[in-house]
Amino acid sequence: MNLNNLKPAKGSLGKEKRVGRGEGSGHGGQSCRGMNGAKSRSGYSQKKGFEGGQMPINRRLPKFGFNNPNRVEYKGINVATLQDLAEKLNVATVGIETLRQAGFISKNQLVKILGNGELTAKLDVTANAFSKSAIAKIEAAGGKITVE
Repeated sequence: MNLNNLKPAKGSLGKEKRVGRGEGSGHGGQSCRGMNGAKSRSGYSQKKGFEGGQMPINRRLPKFGFNNPNRVEYKGINVATLQDLAEKLNVATVGIETLRQAGFISKNQLVKILGNGELTAKLDVTANAFSKSAIAKIEAAGGKITVE
């Protein structure tokens, strides 16, 4: 290989497409941009929600509702789930970490124990909140509740 016989790979260099250089070039007129309009102009970028000049849906429809920034979201866990967990893992205490390791809640979720189902196991339950029926069922089975 010498410097005098170096050349680019076959097919790597195509003919440059020179647009906007008159009708005779084949790329005159609209310069390969289709019809006239906003899309054929330089610097065009469509705004989010633009509907071609028609009043956009986000302006046609009214706003409604309210999102409370102070709302506290709990993940509900029924006492029937606690019963299944106690039988499966053979534990006497069920806390937030136990529920997290079992896959019922994710890292930062708050837990509220709800009263759906039956509870026969004597459990010491720790959670962020309890319903009245859940407290009654846990205490009826001889268990203890702790609000974290």
